[in-house]
Amino acid sequence: MFKKVLTIGMLVAGTTAAAENSTITGSVNAKCTINTDVRGVYAQPTPDELTTVTADGGVMPKIRFDVALADAYLARVTWPNSFAASPSLSDTVTWTGEVEVAEVTDTAMSAYESNKIEYNNTTEFDLTESGTVWFSVTSTANYGYGKAFPAGSYTAIVVAECIAQ
Repeated sequence: MFKKVLTIGMLVAGTTAAAENSTITGSVNAKCTINTDVRGVYAQPTPDELTTVTADGGVMPKIRFDVALADAYLARVTWPNSFAASPSLSDTVTWTGEVEVAEVTDTAMSAYESNKIEYNNTTEFDLTESGTVWFSVTSTANYGYGKAFPAGSYTAIVVAECIAQ
């Protein structure tokens, strides 16, 4: 009997196993990059308005998307609806804006403008082609009702994102 217990004890002790966790790492390189080719500048055509419209003396920001993989990304560009920095403002600011395709490297990208989706102050473009597309952004801020903007520096931010689908 003692022999049987000893044999079973040795069998159980011999069945323990060793374990090891092995880590797998990797890097993903962006197949869509974003660059600002032209920085925007506000002009003040009237005392209560700041605008990037070229006809009014402003400079529209121009944002470049370089896409290496077609049908894999969504471009999302949001024009400003507030100032990131400004003098103290005691009245409301009304914002308007527009994002448009300015230039493309492939004629198939011309459909981006007609197929864009706009909501709130955001515009989305399905990047169905590889290549480069530039977007121009119009931003206009109107202050109060017949009130002049206070003197000082004003900064607003256009947000550009390339979202993997």
